Amino acid sequence: MESNQNQYLGTAPISHLLLKFSLPSVTSMLVSSLYNMVDQIFIGQGIGYIANGATNVVFPIVTIANAFALLIGNGCAAFQSICLGKGDNHKVKQTIGNSIVLTIVTSLLLVVLFTLFQNNFLLLFGGTEQNFEYAKQYLQIILIGFPFFMFTNTLSSIINANGIPGYTMLCGISGCVINLILDPIAIFIFNMGVQGATLATITGQIVTALISLRYIRKHILLSKEDFILSKNTFYKALPLGMSSIFSQVCILIINAVMNNALVTYGASTKFGPDIPLAVVGIVMKVYSLVTSFVVGIAAGAQPVVGYNYGLKAYDRVRQLYKTIMAYEIAVGIVAFVIFEVFPMNVIQLFGSEGELYNEFALFALRVYFSTVVFCCVQKATSIFLQGIGKPLASMSLSILRDFVFAVSSVYIMAYFLGIYGPLYSAPISDLLSMIPVIYIWLTIF
Repeated sequence: MESNQNQYLGTAPISHLLLKFSLPSVTSMLVSSLYNMVDQIFIGQGIGYIANGATNVVFPIVTIANAFALLIGNGCAAFQSICLGKGDNHKVKQTIGNSIVLTIVTSLLLVVLFTLFQNNFLLLFGGTEQNFEYAKQYLQIILIGFPFFMFTNTLSSIINANGIPGYTMLCGISGCVINLILDPIAIFIFNMGVQGATLATITGQIVTALISLRYIRKHILLSKEDFILSKNTFYKALPLGMSSIFSQVCILIINAVMNNALVTYGASTKFGPDIPLAVVGIVMKVYSLVTSFVVGIAAGAQPVVGYNYGLKAYDRVRQLYKTIMAYEIAVGIVAFVIFEVFPMNVIQLFGSEGELYNEFALFALRVYFSTVVFCCVQKATSIFLQGIGKPLASMSLSILRDFVFAVSSVYIMAYFLGIYGPLYSAPISDLLSMIPVIYIWLTIF
């Protein structure tokens, strides 16, 4: 915890630092995406696309929990890194203690909220007559894992910012492996259906949370005073995580809008409401798998960026941004090639549901990934701004892409193109969001 242990953040080669910090962060984000994606693969293969559509209905609720976890985790981690750069170890420990308290309290409040109003939320997020019971079963069990899910996501950021990113990777892999093993056992051997898939997921989350907690107890000596909520947490740390929560809230809104548009416009087509709902849910999960690389690289670099910014090594900060961008663009190009050239291979991972299903899925996947490179650049820039203590600029960029452009384009394109229209919201948002990104390049970098 001494500041001299972190001085290498300001002197080591940038490529070495990004590999050291971003690889575990990417793994952590990748594992988080794989939790839901693995569920959908086995649910699609073992139960069918209607059950997969049900998980898409529940996904916005999980997004709400993730939003608060990222607000606390990323905000406190960014502030922690800046404090490390300044050598203020007291605030570092206080920030960690406060993040734990806030995560526990927030997760329990969310469990109560979604338990009391579960039917209302499921209908709000696109529940249909055919998928409603599946969605209800999935939600009731997933709520049990909310505290562990949020605790893991918060501590992942904190541990990474503390300079031990490899442990974050260990935590994530452990939970994912357990989920991967238990999913087929629960669905295909014990015939537990959606409930079995959900139990497998939360079992992995519990294991990950316990491993994360072990690190905190063993390596970070927190006192009782560190758990007393501080003004620094609310006025300095949490604002640095506002971009993360706004980004998640925007994802929540676009999911709700998208789901309802798909149900409304799909009902009068040959696809019906359930095929578009299931397909877009799968496409969004695959998309989140790609963005997990993007967010993981940028978020993993935050301790390095924050430390150097606190050190006022601005030339090094600019070089960090350029290197991060090179990695992000490479990820986007690889994703574009894979999903444009081999879309059916991806679709068939989630089950074979007939000609109509495959027709809509093929079109949706290709449209969504047509501008993925621009998405990579925008998301990485937003997180980078957060890391250098510019939460307003970061938040504004996230709101523009994930809310203003995305939501408006769903309604506008659905009006003109019907059920196919909402699919164009992603590429339109990606293209329009490059305008403020270019402005940031010209004014800041």
